[in-house]
Amino acid sequence: MNAKAGAASLDEKPFFSSDLRELTPLDEKNAAAFLRDLLENAAKKQSSGIAALKDNKPAARFLSAVLDLSPYLRNVLLRRPMIIEPLFEIGLPKRLEVLMQEIAACSESDTVTEAGIMTALRQLKLEGHVLIALGDLSGSFTTKDATLWLSRLAEESVGAAVRFLLRDAHEAGKLKLPDPKHPAKGSGWIILAMGKFGAFELNYSSDIDLIIFIDEQSPAITDPYECVETFSRLTRRLVRILQDRTADGYVFRTDLRLRPDPGSTPLAIPVVAALNYYEGRGQNWERAAMIKARPVAGDIDAGKRVLAELAPYVWRKYLDYAAIADVHSIKRQIHAHKGHGEIAVRGHNVKLGRGGIREIEFFVQTQQLIAGGRFPQLRGSRTVDMLAALQGLGWISIEARDTLVQKYGFLRDVEHRIQMIADEQTHTLPEDDENFLRVAHMMGYKDGETFAEDFRQALQTVETHYAALFEQAQDLTGETGNLVFTGDVDDPDTLKTLEKFGFKRPSDICRVIRTWHFGRYRATQSAESRERLTELTPVLLKAFGATSRADEALMRFDEMIKGLPAGIQLFSLLQSNPRLLDLLVLIMGAAPRLADIITRKPHIFDGMLDPAIFADVPTRAYLAERLEGFLGPSKVYEDILDRLRIFAAEHRFLIGIRLLTGAIDGARAGKAFSDLADLVIDRALQAVINEFAGKHGKISGGRIAILGMGKLGSRELTAGSDIDLILLYDHDEHAEESNGDKPLPPSQYYMRLTQRLIAALSAPTAEGVLYEVDFRLRPSGNKGPVATHIDAFRKYQRTDAWTWEHMALTRARPVAGDIAFFGEIEQEVTEILALPRDTAKIAKDVAEMRTLIETEKPPRDRWDLKLVPGGIIDLEFIAQFAVLTGNVEGPVIAQSTAEVIAKLKPDCVEPATADGLVQAANLYTGITQIIRLCLNGDVKREDFPPGLGELLCRACDLPDLDRVETYLNETARSVRKTFDSLLKSARKQ
Repeated sequence: MNAKAGAASLDEKPFFSSDLRELTPLDEKNAAAFLRDLLENAAKKQSSGIAALKDNKPAARFLSAVLDLSPYLRNVLLRRPMIIEPLFEIGLPKRLEVLMQEIAACSESDTVTEAGIMTALRQLKLEGHVLIALGDLSGSFTTKDATLWLSRLAEESVGAAVRFLLRDAHEAGKLKLPDPKHPAKGSGWIILAMGKFGAFELNYSSDIDLIIFIDEQSPAITDPYECVETFSRLTRRLVRILQDRTADGYVFRTDLRLRPDPGSTPLAIPVVAALNYYEGRGQNWERAAMIKARPVAGDIDAGKRVLAELAPYVWRKYLDYAAIADVHSIKRQIHAHKGHGEIAVRGHNVKLGRGGIREIEFFVQTQQLIAGGRFPQLRGSRTVDMLAALQGLGWISIEARDTLVQKYGFLRDVEHRIQMIADEQTHTLPEDDENFLRVAHMMGYKDGETFAEDFRQALQTVETHYAALFEQAQDLTGETGNLVFTGDVDDPDTLKTLEKFGFKRPSDICRVIRTWHFGRYRATQSAESRERLTELTPVLLKAFGATSRADEALMRFDEMIKGLPAGIQLFSLLQSNPRLLDLLVLIMGAAPRLADIITRKPHIFDGMLDPAIFADVPTRAYLAERLEGFLGPSKVYEDILDRLRIFAAEHRFLIGIRLLTGAIDGARAGKAFSDLADLVIDRALQAVINEFAGKHGKISGGRIAILGMGKLGSRELTAGSDIDLILLYDHDEHAEESNGDKPLPPSQYYMRLTQRLIAALSAPTAEGVLYEVDFRLRPSGNKGPVATHIDAFRKYQRTDAWTWEHMALTRARPVAGDIAFFGEIEQEVTEILALPRDTAKIAKDVAEMRTLIETEKPPRDRWDLKLVPGGIIDLEFIAQFAVLTGNVEGPVIAQSTAEVIAKLKPDCVEPATADGLVQAANLYTGITQIIRLCLNGDVKREDFPPGLGELLCRACDLPDLDRVETYLNETARSVRKTFDSLLKSARKQ
């Protein structure tokens, strides 16, 4: 496809004279003030055109709303108002076309330097970025127009950088270009755009995916033995030119991980080696990725030849069984998103979540893989075009095509507006009111409720069509076949059917099912229960057979049935609720830890029967309301503690289920687990205080607060986290003892109350353990009293605490107790952290502590994300070091590691480096949350359940575990490099 052909026509009508969509600002006064600032800044630049806004009310209204709704666009336009000056004279497409030519020309000068082209590309890209946003928000551009212009912006930027680098290599004697005036021609450097870039579908703040090949037959290559190193070095420079953050920002974040075997191949790969890889070891997801491949820069003709050679690999006339299995695997990844009932709007991932963009894209790509070899019409790269092609072939109805095209455009528009808030590569709708309304208003809605209703309806429509599309899709498995489980002898045809389903030990599966039918478990003793299970068996076998280790998953389900007191209710529910069955299969196949919980406490599964759980983000208010309802009027101490255990177990499970199905991400899960712990600890503390006061009375003026430390303090708890606590207390200065029947002096009173609290939280009862608690972070550790007076805490932290204790204090947060006491403690913690410190000494202490940990607790393997060099501890130490040395902007209490790092001052860490650290923290959080949810204890990668591998791939948006592992290794190396560099430079101060 010709990129220019798809652009909006070059309308001569000036942009600000055309019809502009009316947008509602968040605040009319702010919008008017921002517009005045823009006019003032434009006047300083002597802009006569922008002054015309005073007489153009529709344009002024539109622009003032944009300035109010998008902080990112506002910051750019107030800094560079001249960006919009030409739009008073010409149309937006025409201005963008001129801009594309300016980008293409910025590498043409003989005197241009690498620094110069980096500056030019950043400034021109920023201008294009703003103009495309204005076209999108104004309604002048369709979704297709906006994504096309964004893709062209990336293509021209990459092309200019590539031409500059080729000329530079030619002048340095590294290459001998056939035509230096047209350096890309015959250069042998092949730049393939992948994914949305390749399909002209880039989103507003998109990364660009590239694969770099080398045509070793190119006449430009003077030394074939050096060409890999030469082009790999050029590729590294290309990435730096495009994505390094400077004072002018960045051009495009660039990702090279889609190349063959990225963990062991160079950045630039010879064509012959690449073809050998794809033909011998290429996977079906790589075939799917190649559907969107397109040469965008460098040697375009050589790139076209490579894609032509790969065409038989991508477009097979016949599918083998392994390919069919992979298509099913792709389908399973989508089925894992399915939940129950309503869908939460706030916090929903519009790309990866239920009913999202990826569901439409995955369906289209799987059908292309299945039939593209036989039907050339299905070999296009654009999602909307391929929906039309599928309809043209009769694979989907006209109604399905039109509806999905409309919803795809709607969801892509939402995605763009989410990203326009702060130019962040995020796909998650904001949870807070203000930013949620920004998105709604940028979509043209006047209120959030109507937008939320339309958004939910779009997701539900996509989800419904998605399920129907796969039901209508070509059946790859054939008929069910025999399923006979009577008698004591295995039926040969049944064994074949089970093997076809995916079971490796069909005889063992037959034995298990006969156990069900013979009523040997309590859950299958009644005739009605066995009847329901018999009817359900074919569906169960087919569902479990689709998992990667079907036998293990079914055996876990068998263990669950064995523990059930009765089965008829569950079997009836599974029979009538396929989504519940999907979820149960997902748990059994991917999450042994959750499977164990259900097996031990089947009643916990009841929580999933509420269709609203996926519609509600588990915020603190949501959990608090349900806790109050669950506790009800309970007054008896033991009853309260038991109810707290039941509530905490059920809601830890339900938060985990939301994480498992993609309804929330790892960071949101961490906050939810922490909010749950706060509420439960607070109610347990209230119960302990009341019970204790019944015997010992109260201390005059007594106040208690629990300080959450570690991951509880930073609101990053996982499903299996212990909790670190410190109990602080205060009382009247002259209080001598409590006023009860058995009076106690204050220190003994609070020490014994704390011991009672520890027992309330961690003593095992019939309902299990509430939380494993650790009080070792208190002053003086295990040697000190378990309860600490606020004055003793204050004195110790100011005079006696070690560096590591102040590091731990950076994550301290009051979580339970006297609310009025919280403010005093937070103020105290803030002041302690702000004390002047010797930066070099802190750096030395931090480095020594990290070395000690590495010596005494080396990482188990590369998946030990906490301990691995460049892992979670390094990130936490960077954040803590920055807090203690005054290198963080704003408060840090109740902030996650990622949130603290995002506030690092530029003097401490370059903005581009900080962005990388935040990305690393979010990556580690997402993976750690899923692993801790699904697994008991430490499990090596080779023992991961296959379903867990699919969940981790989904969380990272990568196609297989090898790619995830490579990404983790690259991330860890980058984090460790920053960690070492930061501490080394600090020790020199």
